[in-house]
Amino acid sequence: MSQPVRKIIIPVAGLGTRFLPATKAMPKEMLPIIDKPVIQYVVEEAVASGITDVILVTSHAKRPVEDHFDDNEELESMLERQGKLDLLEEIRRISKLANFIYVRQKGPYGTATPVLNASNLIGDEPFAVVYGDEIYLGDQPRVKQMIDVYEEYQKPVIGVVPTDDAGTKRYGIVEPKKEVRPGVFQLDNLLEKPGPEKTTSRLAANAGYILTPAIFPYLQKLGPSKNGEYVLAEAIQQMMKKEQTYACTINGEYHDTGSKIGWIKANVAMALKRPDMAEEMRDVVKSFRNK
Repeated sequence: MSQPVRKIIIPVAGLGTRFLPATKAMPKEMLPIIDKPVIQYVVEEAVASGITDVILVTSHAKRPVEDHFDDNEELESMLERQGKLDLLEEIRRISKLANFIYVRQKGPYGTATPVLNASNLIGDEPFAVVYGDEIYLGDQPRVKQMIDVYEEYQKPVIGVVPTDDAGTKRYGIVEPKKEVRPGVFQLDNLLEKPGPEKTTSRLAANAGYILTPAIFPYLQKLGPSKNGEYVLAEAIQQMMKKEQTYACTINGEYHDTGSKIGWIKANVAMALKRPDMAEEMRDVVKSFRNK
């Protein structure tokens, strides 16, 4: 019987320079979508997928992320005195979402480093990797969709979404060997931002991963890419030569909150899904259409 996927690595050490000056003193992962920070949406989705251990790979500037998932007795006491019991329940729920583990990122810049930093916490278990500024909205959490495919094939899984020519310059692109069932592919290759001239595939690897400890030797041997970064996708590409890997097309609405427009769109989309805000938000959207 295979081990279940119970651990997730979420890299949150990036500086968030695209949101300066807002992120000068506040991590980009703490930017609010309505009334919750981005990182809470990501964690809640992981927990809804069966994850119990959340490994946040941080830096010295990310203390607010750690504080957000910690108890706050002073705030809780104040809410209790004021009779704001709904808010009190919500605040207490946050720290109990999962078992939170914090690791300081050490090593060269790139997406490979935080995964390697957390390797001693993984042991011999499969694990998920998602990023702290990407949200998927849908009927089923995208992490659960990837876990289901992993449990079926017992091999690493890459979450993918369809993209266009421009997306081939922004994302890693998977090249399928064959479609084993609708939306699930056995993979032949993974290319890091190849551009439309170098691949016919338009499946972007930007939804996360289910990996096994087989990735760690490749991370340890990984060299820098052309721009000097240590890229997780390049280690996965090397692993794929010996380890069959699958792609799972994610059913959901993708929001990249790491970009300004993406963050604004995520706020609008979330407001339209909330019963307490949807009607007023629709009026706001209509008002902008008339300008």
